[in-house]
Amino acid sequence: MTTSPPEPPQNPYSGQPSGYGPPPEQQFPQYGQQQQPQYNQQQSYAGEQQPYPQQGQYPGQQGQYQQSFPQQGQPPHGQQQGQQAFAPQGQMICRFCGGFPAVDATVRGHQGLIIIMRFLKLQGPFCRTCGMASVRDMTTKSLWQGWWGIGSSIINPITMLMNIGPMQKFKSLPEPQPGPGRPMDPGKPLVQRPAMLMLLLPIVFIGLIVFANLNSTENKATVGACVVNKGTTRNPDVKVVDCSSSDAAFRIVGRIDDSTDDSQCDQYADAQASYYYQQGSTKYTLCLAPVK
Repeated sequence: MTTSPPEPPQNPYSGQPSGYGPPPEQQFPQYGQQQQPQYNQQQSYAGEQQPYPQQGQYPGQQGQYQQSFPQQGQPPHGQQQGQQAFAPQGQMICRFCGGFPAVDATVRGHQGLIIIMRFLKLQGPFCRTCGMASVRDMTTKSLWQGWWGIGSSIINPITMLMNIGPMQKFKSLPEPQPGPGRPMDPGKPLVQRPAMLMLLLPIVFIGLIVFANLNSTENKATVGACVVNKGTTRNPDVKVVDCSSSDAAFRIVGRIDDSTDDSQCDQYADAQASYYYQQGSTKYTLCLAPVK
């Protein structure tokens, strides 16, 4: 009897060419046997092995340009040693540079614009460096810009005095630990800046007012002083002059304060003329006699 050789088993996965699909031993699993996964088995394609990249390497790199990661407690790559990116928990940090320690404060400034005025303020928290820089900058601007106006000439010095408290807070802080930002530049102390010369402006202004008042007719027109009328009879302009001067026309023989009633000059026998002055709440009457 002639028997034909057995035909090879057909591919159970239709649509796929022979040689692909699950391995033969996986086609007919043996139940009851535990299969151990082969994790260390390397799969090859086209006869060439492609090793998996090691940690820190990219494919195609063999031990070169390995990427390293900072360990815990070390600064990130490119950051200088000694810098800390974060302040301790609960520690107040500077609003401007992120340094610490810091303190909460408000720095103020003022601008006078003849008719109107502006109130400036810069709020913290500030570290020592940024705080001192803010006080110096705002005070310098106030010294240049804060005097121009009647109201501003009074408010500006008060505003600058209000920065003394914050300045003392900043000076009590230690040098800050660097933060992620760049701190402000404190620059020169205020006493070394040209803006400090502007403090002479109100002093000169007050001095001129005092000098004008001391040399006014009101203060110099005392009994025994000599005057001259540089105006007219209807619009007199009486000035005090030296009695030895050729301009002296009358001598004051009596003065009546808080009154413009020249009839009271009759009590002075030598009085032949009178002059009264009134401006606001100030008023007085001078009883005059000719200079002999």
